[in-house]
Amino acid sequence: MKLNAGIITSKLAETKAFYTEKLGFGVTFENEFYLLLHTPGGGSEISFLLPEHPSQQPLFHKAFQGQGMYLTIEVEDVDKLYNELKKKGVPIQINLRDEPWGDRHFAISDPNGIGIDLVKYSPQQK
Repeated sequence: MKLNAGIITSKLAETKAFYTEKLGFGVTFENEFYLLLHTPGGGSEISFLLPEHPSQQPLFHKAFQGQGMYLTIEVEDVDKLYNELKKKGVPIQINLRDEPWGDRHFAISDPNGIGIDLVKYSPQQK
């Protein structure tokens, strides 16, 4: 079984630019109403679909409203990515921080309002 989260949005061009230019995602597939992206290395995918597209069933027509969803992306070097994204002018929503349970992370949001938590997991110190 493989999970591919999908977001229905009219912002396909902005979304593609954000994920490819800022986060280094690749394009797996795209057409005029659908965009499938993969993380660097191809380990995970996420898709974006135009709302109200006639090729889709009504269940997949309503656009995401920009609230109530987040993504977590685990990275090897969270400090390096934090600095790279700041240099690219990506607004940081939560500054780089260490949590008591061991995570080191920061957060940004994509053009659709989806919060993205970029994290390096570490074992909790005893």
